[in-house]
Amino acid sequence: MEIKRDAYMEQLKIRKDNGMIKVITGIRRCGKSFLLFELFKKYLLENGVDDEHIIEIALDGIENEELRDPNKCYQYIKGEMKDEKNYYLLLDEVQFMPRFEEVLNSLIRINNIDVYVTGSNSKFLSSDIVTEFRGRGDEVRMYPLSFAEFFSVYGGDYDEAWNEYMIYGGLPQVVQFSTERQKTEYLKNIFTNVYIKDVVERNKIQSVDEIGTLVDILASAIGTPTNPTRIANTFKSELKSSYNHKTISAHIDYLAEAFLISKANKYDIKGRKYVGTNLKYYFTDVGLRNARLNFRQQEPTHIMENIVYNELLVRGYNVDVGIVDVCEKNSDGKRVHKQLEVDFVVNQGSQRYYVQVAYDMASEKKQAQEFHSFRNIPDSFKKIVIVDKTMRPWRNEEGFVIMGMKYFLLNADSLEF
Repeated sequence: MEIKRDAYMEQLKIRKDNGMIKVITGIRRCGKSFLLFELFKKYLLENGVDDEHIIEIALDGIENEELRDPNKCYQYIKGEMKDEKNYYLLLDEVQFMPRFEEVLNSLIRINNIDVYVTGSNSKFLSSDIVTEFRGRGDEVRMYPLSFAEFFSVYGGDYDEAWNEYMIYGGLPQVVQFSTERQKTEYLKNIFTNVYIKDVVERNKIQSVDEIGTLVDILASAIGTPTNPTRIANTFKSELKSSYNHKTISAHIDYLAEAFLISKANKYDIKGRKYVGTNLKYYFTDVGLRNARLNFRQQEPTHIMENIVYNELLVRGYNVDVGIVDVCEKNSDGKRVHKQLEVDFVVNQGSQRYYVQVAYDMASEKKQAQEFHSFRNIPDSFKKIVIVDKTMRPWRNEEGFVIMGMKYFLLNADSLEF
């Protein structure tokens, strides 16, 4: 089954021959190797590059074990370049090579080679990897399948696909499985034996049980503001553990560097500043999150919120969690200070959107709750509520846009309505 990853292909196309190392980063098993060796190679061949000018090396294969030696690999690549025409190096699992940064920096000094690399351990996936190439790295961030990509190969109707995606997420391999047992076992196995193992080994973590429990807490709390101090208090009171807030903060950073989770900063909309406490955490793939919790805690609102957050990142937006400070009268007539939440403050260039995610907007009470934050935002940027429906967008009398999840996910420019 070939799943098209058109958005990433476009990013590679516009970076072709730009004199920089194209670094494809993202969570393991999200499709980086397939993008490079199948889709991008096919594009090169269809656009006039002959096979002899494409150098492919998969360093995880036993047949290329000798090429894990940096000097031998460099000499091999140089030996494959027989003329002055442009060559394209596709180098997979580069972390198998010691000192790979030196090899790549040497290669980009050669005028007629265009370099593309992927890697799949936490060393390579760390978010600052591009700096290893002294300003010559050009990152393409890759995610698991968006819902639109998933739906394009699912073969069922929207409702069936949506229910499946909310449970099992968008890792490409999961789409290939036909039974629930295969999907659940795969997700649970790779979470422990791939993702957690990578984070533990790279960062030499001794407290393996604690970081496992930390992941469970974060998985249970998606969409809920929290912070390392609060989590440390939970460990102390409920688990009698001395797992302190500084260690927890470092371990959360390790999980984020490996792209397993994302941190959404809190932004004060009226004050126009970031607030450093009580961040929200989301999982890069909701299937992995659900597997970690043995597919319990299937709260549709929080899972929807996680999926919307990921979709906004896929589309290239910068996404924060918004707060709006207000003073209101309580039931006793006294004025009290409150903080209202806006699920997402979405920015791209000079454009901004405010987005709320709601499972249901049927009752007037729920509508009032979702619109209350919007009414207290002192600017005219578009305000959107995404609901678990299939309806097309419409504007209410206050100018707020109400949009079905189906429309949002299957239309790349849906926020422009």
